[in-house]
Amino acid sequence: MSEAESPERTAPEHRVTEEDVRQLMGASTPHFALQLRERIAKLIAPLAAEDPARILGEREIRRLDALALDGETRGAGAQDGQRPLASLRD
Repeated sequence: MSEAESPERTAPEHRVTEEDVRQLMGASTPHFALQLRERIAKLIAPLAAEDPARILGEREIRRLDALALDGETRGAGAQDGQRPLASLRD
């Protein structure tokens, strides 16, 4: 997944909506959380603080931060001769 954005969403005449934010949220997994966070941050950056799309986007950014750091179990525990993978938070 790249941080490239849909040309329709970045068109100067496009008004960012809550649905735009929801479309990006739909793909959120721990693996892609940080990339999605950046895409949402860019999308909502020009919006006013009280804009519903910005409010939703900021809430989603907080959720994605937590998902990226805590939302994935890395490894299934120690197996013979192996260590479990470290958490991103460690």
